[in-house]
Amino acid sequence: MVSSHHAAAFDGPYDDTSWAALDLADPAAFVENDPYAYWDRMRRSEPVRRHPPVGGRPGFWAVARHRDVQDCYKDAARLGSARGTVLDVLLRGTDSAGGRMLAVTDRPRHRELRRVMLRAFSPRVLRYVEEAVRQRADALVAAVVGAGEADAARDIAEHLPLNTVCDLLELPAADRPSLLEWNKRALSSESAQDDPFDALEARNEILSYFVDVVRERRRRPGEDVISMIAGARVQGETMTEDDLALNCYSLILGGDESTRVTTIGALHALGVHEEQWRRLRTGEAAVHTAVEEVLRWVTPAMHFARTATVDLRIGDAEVAAGDIVTLWNISANNDPEVFEEPRRFDVGRQHNPHLALGHGPHFCLGAFLGRLELSAVLESLVRRVDRIEVLAEPPRVYSNFLFGHSALRLRLD
Repeated sequence: MVSSHHAAAFDGPYDDTSWAALDLADPAAFVENDPYAYWDRMRRSEPVRRHPPVGGRPGFWAVARHRDVQDCYKDAARLGSARGTVLDVLLRGTDSAGGRMLAVTDRPRHRELRRVMLRAFSPRVLRYVEEAVRQRADALVAAVVGAGEADAARDIAEHLPLNTVCDLLELPAADRPSLLEWNKRALSSESAQDDPFDALEARNEILSYFVDVVRERRRRPGEDVISMIAGARVQGETMTEDDLALNCYSLILGGDESTRVTTIGALHALGVHEEQWRRLRTGEAAVHTAVEEVLRWVTPAMHFARTATVDLRIGDAEVAAGDIVTLWNISANNDPEVFEEPRRFDVGRQHNPHLALGHGPHFCLGAFLGRLELSAVLESLVRRVDRIEVLAEPPRVYSNFLFGHSALRLRLD
């Protein structure tokens, strides 16, 4: 049995100099250090902190407390998304998809585009997908149970979310391995030695793929989600092929990456917290509360970012128009002012207003689907598994955006 403690260079509280020295734009900061100790210190010492410029990159604000992060998510009028919502992109300039892809669009266009994109998650569409999700999750778990050592990422987590989104979009099975590979490269890498252009190339591959799909669906429209979106009007006009491709890209990237990392995190947490697995398996704790606790515990998207459109005050900080503001979900979801004993994994946690799926106007479009996938995996585990044995401390994803593990050696008995 491996330890439930996250590997860290700093095992205890940061001292007066070390905690503030970490570069939050550097993925290594989250792989080599204990982020929970960092955020604990920041919430107490400087909950809205001006991160200095590093290596020619501009400085930015980091927001750590739950109440401040939640308020910022709700304040879409003064904290805009159109320049970008991920720190890496904003530090390089402006997101080229701004105003075109839902996640990086502001009102009033955002409201109309969101209404169109919600067609992908209509009850009619989800009824078709829901049973397939449960069957696929159960088959994936069943194939691993009693089969000796497995990798939770390779054998379970990589297959469920990607195939679910591909089912939604009616994409051919033959194309899915390539899409998975591109997705994994688009938001994270294996180490600092990886070429940063790999991520850019992967994003371009996904966009190019969807441009071809959109063209084909416009030539031969069907009853699928892409055909529905392709025929819709936003602010009186149909979307261009490029804009449609960008929004399909957003669906598949968001729908795959966060659920994949969360599923790995669920298996890891249940494996190293045996008492919590017992509570779930015996029915003492419900699957739906376990799902919310896993989302809080893992928090796959560590941050989202905004740009101040006017001068405003966040906490005690005076933020100027044009400043980058990063909202750290990973800190908000471990704020002891909101969560009792936040570093205790509790599958029966009742008060759990986590921000793992965002909040406000940009709340995760696929929240229902992500919860459904995670529920399906947990339900199958409860039916089929007595013991989850984690065989080695799993490697972390190398990213300043995604948090979690890229692989997980385990055995399901």
